[in-house]
Amino acid sequence: MKIKIPELLCPAGDLARLKTAVDFGADAVYIAGEEFGMRTAAAKFDKEAIIEGVRYAHNKGVRVHVTCNTVPHDDEMVRLPEFLKFLNSSGVDAIIASDIGTIALIKEYAPRCEIHISVQSGIVNSATACEFYKMGAKRVVLARELSLKEIKHIRENTPKELQIEAFAHGAMCVSFSARCLLSSYMTGRDANRGDCAQSCRWSYSLMEEKRPGQYYDITETKKGTYILNANDMCMAQYLDKMAAAGVDSIKIEGRAKSEYYVAVTANAYRGALDSLENSSGEWVLPEWVSEELNKISHRTYSTGFYLGTPQNAQTYENAGYIRDYNVAAVVTGYENGCITAILKNKFLRGTVLDCLEAGNRPFNVSTDVLLDKNGDEIESANSPMMAVKIPFEREVKVGSMLRMKAVV
Repeated sequence: MKIKIPELLCPAGDLARLKTAVDFGADAVYIAGEEFGMRTAAAKFDKEAIIEGVRYAHNKGVRVHVTCNTVPHDDEMVRLPEFLKFLNSSGVDAIIASDIGTIALIKEYAPRCEIHISVQSGIVNSATACEFYKMGAKRVVLARELSLKEIKHIRENTPKELQIEAFAHGAMCVSFSARCLLSSYMTGRDANRGDCAQSCRWSYSLMEEKRPGQYYDITETKKGTYILNANDMCMAQYLDKMAAAGVDSIKIEGRAKSEYYVAVTANAYRGALDSLENSSGEWVLPEWVSEELNKISHRTYSTGFYLGTPQNAQTYENAGYIRDYNVAAVVTGYENGCITAILKNKFLRGTVLDCLEAGNRPFNVSTDVLLDKNGDEIESANSPMMAVKIPFEREVKVGSMLRMKAVV
């Protein structure tokens, strides 16, 4: 019997990223309003943007989930009912929450919307999942601390109507999933209310209490050690096992990430899931998907706890990202046998560009002939927002991204 292919749930920090996620293959997107979401830096959806985002997504058959998963205080709670009533009338499909009071208000003020229980709730067992189901939850987002074996057990011991969502890609928390006081303690920015300063990514040294001011490196480097710095998750290679364990929705982390990140991850995971759906026998991740996921800004990849005790879960030397590719230009049209594009990073004539196009495997675009907007040949594209033309044998979709290897 073929396994059920999970929903692909992608992040969207603003309306442009929502449209990108939809165009590049998401089955559902998750966003936040101007309050109550766990990423203050990414909360760029005002009410008009939410309405437009829902319209755009629904026209393409894509669902919209809104995060209300902070741990709100009383002064914030008084503003929540009005926002929930708006979500209920705007066509939003689901609201993601963790706070019990928030869940009660959703049932009262947004009865049309599904309730999804956030990873913030730390669900690691079937009893908790079942209790949330009794409270009206349609879906639970499981904590990242679970193995595939444990997820399978939860699936077998919860109502079949209760959907299971799990993270498949992106940043991980060093504390219990999504719950940490380190940022609040060190900077006054409350991670549990969407304002994490990522204190776990900082460099730390050891100090003995009777020797104040004397700092000792924990590793051999003179820069200290990043003892709390978690690697990024990437489960693309194991999507078949996540599906077999009973995961209904795989989630890509990253509402604060760029439009390029959204495009690459949506396109890659869409390709992987489509490949899984069309496979017969043992499934192998298409090589191009792995290559794509290495073309976005990321930390060293890990499978987290899914395959057992993590063996490659942290990087101690630095908190830096791997950035191997840059967007050179964005396609604005195709006319007279030429791609037209707007420059994002300068490049020389002769550079082989890598095209990321929605719904397709990436392909190369040669710039042996490079033209300015007037059709005159040029040796380089080097001005911000410069319009260029590149002769090419077929039409390329508007919004496609032309990439190049980053110069180290």
